[in-house]
Amino acid sequence: MAMFEPRSVGMPGIIVLAVGGAIFAAALLWTRVARPHEGSTATRRSGLSTLGILLQMVAFVLVSIGGFRATLPATNPAAVAVAIGVAILMLVATGLFVAAARAMGANWSVVARMREDHELVTRGVFAYLRHPIYTGMVASLVAVALAFGHLANLVVGVPLFFAGTWIRIREEEALLKAEFGAAYDAYAARVKRFLPGLF
Repeated sequence: MAMFEPRSVGMPGIIVLAVGGAIFAAALLWTRVARPHEGSTATRRSGLSTLGILLQMVAFVLVSIGGFRATLPATNPAAVAVAIGVAILMLVATGLFVAAARAMGANWSVVARMREDHELVTRGVFAYLRHPIYTGMVASLVAVALAFGHLANLVVGVPLFFAGTWIRIREEEALLKAEFGAAYDAYAARVKRFLPGLF
């Protein structure tokens, strides 16, 4: 069942989304399996951030539901433009995730938590963005909507995604502020959350 009537799309965008999703999944697997988290255990964990994760997941589902109408020929300019747009968005999403995971190392986790040896990471991509993974997730959300012809679904998906993101950010930043105090305040004053120098 579709919330809104899907727009006609071409298979190139769908294929690019599938390939981009597979590459992102491989990057996630690399982070979780090929680079296991060793050493100290979590000292504080946020249960509320799980709610934020759930809301973000529901946003992706709402943007995805409704199927798609792949009626445009593969060589149609609109189909090609969508494929290029999806490719760029998925490259941004995967690139930001990989850069963030590399910079965070063992500090990275799905649910907000602090480790005994947790450090305030300000190097790499974190020198420009405080929450690069969430910026990448927005890019992938738009990529899904674009590939499936569900841009209208973003009217519902984006507010829900940002509600979940805001919950996660509040929990993560509260943990960091409690742990690092003035050092985190100085970092937060210097580096924007989602877009370098803007937002």
